[in-house]
Amino acid sequence: MSAPLFELGAFGESTSLIIALIIGVAFGWFLEQGGMGNARKLAGQFYLTDLTVFKIMFSAVITAMLGLFWLHRAGVLELSLVYVPPTWILPQVLGGFVFGVGFVMGGLCPGTSCVAISTGRKDGLALLAGMFAGILAFGELFALLRRVYEATPAGTLTLPQLTGISYPVVVALVAVVGVAAFRLAEWIEQRGT
Repeated sequence: MSAPLFELGAFGESTSLIIALIIGVAFGWFLEQGGMGNARKLAGQFYLTDLTVFKIMFSAVITAMLGLFWLHRAGVLELSLVYVPPTWILPQVLGGFVFGVGFVMGGLCPGTSCVAISTGRKDGLALLAGMFAGILAFGELFALLRRVYEATPAGTLTLPQLTGISYPVVVALVAVVGVAAFRLAEWIEQRGT
């Protein structure tokens, strides 16, 4: 096995930050090329008239999943060294709700608001300012929110663990669901026009 490179000591923290910056800029560029810096385009997601957000993000998830799977199968990547964040059910459900409300109200998410700012859009700046205000408020209120924040720890969960289905079968099922979801999204878009 020769990856993940950072965990195996191929480079240090400084290099990892430079690599993260390069990947982040590239990701932002691709988001902008896909129109993800435009709040109107993103709002189309909620009106079921433009499901580009769904298609781009689901493409990224499926590409990453298939890449990890096949790199592991080829002996290039040790999956046990890939970080999977722990699951905290209640705080993550609440966080998802707050994220969703902010997304619907602002038309942008944190990443796409940065893309919008980079192209000079003021709505992205307003959303990012609101996000930082929320982070500051959360930090100031953390002592009061700590019990909720630490509620319902479930450890590190993956689909194979949750379902009891083997990893290769889960990968195949998600890929099939992805293809079906893309076809459904295109059908929904065509009906909306």
